[in-house]
Amino acid sequence: MSYDSENDPGTEELGHLEMIGTIVHQLTRDMTPEDVKAAGMEGYFVDHTAGVYPQFASGTPWTAATMQVSGDTIADLTEDMAAEQKARKTYDNILRLSDDPDVNNAIRFLREREVVHFQRFGEGLRLTQERLNQKNIYAINPSFDRAEK
Repeated sequence: MSYDSENDPGTEELGHLEMIGTIVHQLTRDMTPEDVKAAGMEGYFVDHTAGVYPQFASGTPWTAATMQVSGDTIADLTEDMAAEQKARKTYDNILRLSDDPDVNNAIRFLREREVVHFQRFGEGLRLTQERLNQKNIYAINPSFDRAEK
C-alpha cells in the first residue's frame, strides 16, 4: 500500500532515520572529551565514539524485534497508527527540550510527516473496514475467521 504520493512508507521512514542520524552527527562531531563527560555520554562514547547508533533514549538498542506484524490487516494498520502517534510524541518531547532552531525546524518537519502518516494509515483502516463483509461487525479477519455453516 502506498499512502504517500511520492514514497512508500518504508522509504520515507528510512529517510526519517537518515535525517535524525545527520542531526545527531552534526551535533556531536566536534565534541571534546570534556563535552562528552558534561553531557553524561561517557558510556555511549566508549562503545560508539560519536558514531550514530540506533537506540532508544533509554539506551536500549533498536532491533527489528520492536516491529509488530500480526498478519491481520486491521491489527497491523492499528499498530501502524499507534507507531506514528508514538513517533509524533517523541518529536514533541524533543521540541520541549531543544533550543536549537535548526534542529527544531527539522524535527517539526518530521513531526508533520508523522501526522500525515497517521492520517493515511487511518484512511487505509477505514477502507479496509468498509470492504469487510457487512455482517462482520467485530472487524475480524474474514479470510481466517469464517464461521462454519
